[in-house]
Parts: sequence; C-alpha cells; structure tokens
Amino acid sequence: MRLRSLLFVPGDRPDRMEKALGLSADALILDLEDSVAPARKPEARKAVASFLRSAERRARLFVRINALDSGLLEDDLAAVLDARPDALVLPKAEGSASVEALAALAPGVPILPIATETPSAIFQLGSYVAARDLLLGLTWGAEDLPAAIGATTARNEDGSYTSPYEVVRSLTLFAGHAIGAAVVDTVYPDFRDSEGMQRYAQRARRDGFTGMMAIHPSQVPVINAAFTPAADEIARAVAIIDAFSVNPDAGVLQLDGRMIDAPHLRQARRIIEASK
Repeated sequence: MRLRSLLFVPGDRPDRMEKALGLSADALILDLEDSVAPARKPEARKAVASFLRSAERRARLFVRINALDSGLLEDDLAAVLDARPDALVLPKAEGSASVEALAALAPGVPILPIATETPSAIFQLGSYVAARDLLLGLTWGAEDLPAAIGATTARNEDGSYTSPYEVVRSLTLFAGHAIGAAVVDTVYPDFRDSEGMQRYAQRARRDGFTGMMAIHPSQVPVINAAFTPAADEIARAVAIIDAFSVNPDAGVLQLDGRMIDAPHLRQARRIIEASK
C-alpha cells in the first residue's frame, strides 16, 4: 500500500472532502478531532459517515477519531464504522495498549497511531511491535507534545526542530521500521512556505520516512514528488538488482566503479517498491 501523502480534511466540511478527492493524495484523513469544534462534532460525524458511504474511493479514506479518554470515541465509532473507513487514525496513542483497546472496539479496521502526543507516549514507542498485526503504520506529531510539557515551541527560528523533538521524530522512525510498517512524517504547518515544505519533505524521505501528512491541498503534489523515486534512482536500483541476480552467490560486487553489497540490494528493492 503506497502512502506518500495523507491529507487532513475537517470532518464538518463535506465540500472540502469532495474537492480533496480530486487531488492526488494517496489518503484523506477525515478529521473528527482537533479541526472540529466540540459543538460541531455530531454534524461532523454525520458528514464523514455520509461521505464514506457515497464517495468514489479514488483515495483511501481514513478517519481521525477522538482520543480514547475523550468521552467522544464511542459516538465517533458508532457513526463511522458501518461506513467502512479504510483505517482509523488514533490521536494521543500511548503504545500497543492503546491500539489493542481501539481494536477491541473496531475489530478488523487497521489503525494508524499518532504516537508522540503525550509525555508518556514517548516511553511506549517500542511496545508497538506487540500490536504490529493491527497497525497500518506509525506517525508522530509535534504540536500537542510541547503544550503538554509547557514548552514554548518545538522549532528553532529556521523552522528545524529543537533537540527534544528531533529525538522524538527519530524514535518514531525507528519504531515504525521495527514493526515493518509505513512510517509517516508529521505535517509542515506553514503551508505558504513552499520552499520550506519541499526541503522538509525531501529530508523526510532521505531519513527513511515512507510518507508525510499534509494540512493543505497545495502540499500534496510536493509530498508526492518527494516520495516518488526519480528515474535515475530507479535505473540504478534496477541495475543493482540485476547485478545480484546474475551473481546470486556474491556478497560484494562492483557496479560503475563502486562497491555494492547486501544493504545496497535492500535499498534498491525499497526504491522499486516505492516507485509502483
């Protein structure tokens, strides 16, 4: 399942949902949590359920529900489960126990936890391996966590993350790969900064993330481009795979004057998979 771009759409804006389907996002995240005011939650549930039932599924349709302890989750699930979302995005997740608790209420629906929104969650990142069969992937966030600990910001003046949040980002990256799942980088909040957005998305792929969340339609093509291998990458990956196919017993080979070995072969296979 290719998940380069995941675009948030407010659950109380059905007009935006329909427009978002015309974009190239791999998935839409129909949001019942932060983008919807408390008084509009019932309206949003109805709109999301209706859209799930009627929409042509040109993109995967996920629903971000409210947190397990919000008092809103049961109403969220009652509204949307029968409409068959492709996955549930779980905010304020705190390890495998959170995933298992949601899975018990929504059996058979893949779960994408936002895994770093509380201080306790950071110490549970290694536990997701126990729930790997329930997970679509893993993602993180740098908006709720600073507020939870009283930090004034998660970013430096140049837009990069401060040290604590770089650590959180890295831990999520490795936790996701440890379970063999998609690892989705968090949003770039300044949607007007197209150059900064492009740099961030390219860095995310460079570091090993498999996709990224978006908060504005203009970010989707930038993310897709960043996470789609270029023609020269694909050509070299094919050459590496072919070289080892011809020499299946070799541990190390030369290609274009450079040494290649097993890690290069694994990376080549990843590139070919990402290009499909």
